[in-house]
Amino acid sequence: MSGDDARPRPQYGEYASPEEQRARIQRPEVTEALEAGVAPAPESVAEAAPVAPRARGPLADRVATLVLLVYGLISVISTITQLLDFPGYAERAAQILGVDATYTALSTGYVWGAVASVVYAIGYLLTAALTWRRLRRGRIAFWVPLVGFVATTLVAGVCITIALTADPAFLSALTGAFAN
Repeated sequence: MSGDDARPRPQYGEYASPEEQRARIQRPEVTEALEAGVAPAPESVAEAAPVAPRARGPLADRVATLVLLVYGLISVISTITQLLDFPGYAERAAQILGVDATYTALSTGYVWGAVASVVYAIGYLLTAALTWRRLRRGRIAFWVPLVGFVATTLVAGVCITIALTADPAFLSALTGAFAN
């Protein structure tokens, strides 16, 4: 007996040449031919299919999406810095409305201002991640920052409303301005 006869029959490609491994992976009929002991014809061995380039969406969509994300980032940073000083934020809002009122529920304002800031930060990060994912897949993505803005603003608006209603004197001053 020669040394080759004593070897066990190869399984799972452990003794197969790289060409045989590629042929078995890509084409089941080549695998059957190799198991039958017939060498596959060179034209039957498929070459590796070229990898298609990743699909990209329209240029206008990508530009609009990136502009919206940059604008959103600037807006979120600005809003977070204002909300972290919630009493000042509330008083500036009252001045814009033409009301002379002082916000006095300081602890509640700072807590809910911080909560609203976290909501804005998480909302932006989630929106940016979902947008990036759509862009990488080559799908239209300009609408994701718009929907993210609306959803985040609604949730943060609830937090701001809770903080504003914590000060009854400030709230009555605001509602009194609208009643007249």
